[in-house]
Amino acid sequence: MKSLFRENIGEALVGLFVVVFAAWFIWFAWARTGGGTKAGAIHVTALFPNSTGINVGSEVRVAGMKVGTVTEQALDPQSFQVKATLALDPAVKLPADSSAAITSEGFLGATFVSLIPGGDTVALKDGDTIADTQGAMDLMSMVGQFINKSGDSKAAPAEGAEAEAPKP
Repeated sequence: MKSLFRENIGEALVGLFVVVFAAWFIWFAWARTGGGTKAGAIHVTALFPNSTGINVGSEVRVAGMKVGTVTEQALDPQSFQVKATLALDPAVKLPADSSAAITSEGFLGATFVSLIPGGDTVALKDGDTIADTQGAMDLMSMVGQFINKSGDSKAAPAEGAEAEAPKP
């Protein structure tokens, strides 16, 4: 048995390396997709009118730094808004009057929940609800409005109204 192990030591080490790398990859994927939240995380909810772009596992950031993840999304049957549960790092003490907005890094960047700290002296605690929220912007409709020039201040006069004659 010892001679068999000595003859195949290279293969055994490569196999061990593959198993360790696979375990690391599984842990990394679990942590990046929101599966692994910090122990003792503060779970708060936020109601968004539009949650386009965020999913379970999306990042929650304050001033560009990741402080948590979205752990659950559901449609609120009373208000027909998206109820998102956010797991926040317990080391970050955000004021209770903080606001939340769904934003993106750029035109093609990742979408995340941005928390804007308020001025309250009381910190958010487990089970709190963030009342001041802003949903995702629909970029395609904004581009369409720009192309079609809808909302232009120099719109055509209403039917029956006299148009101002051009000045020479």
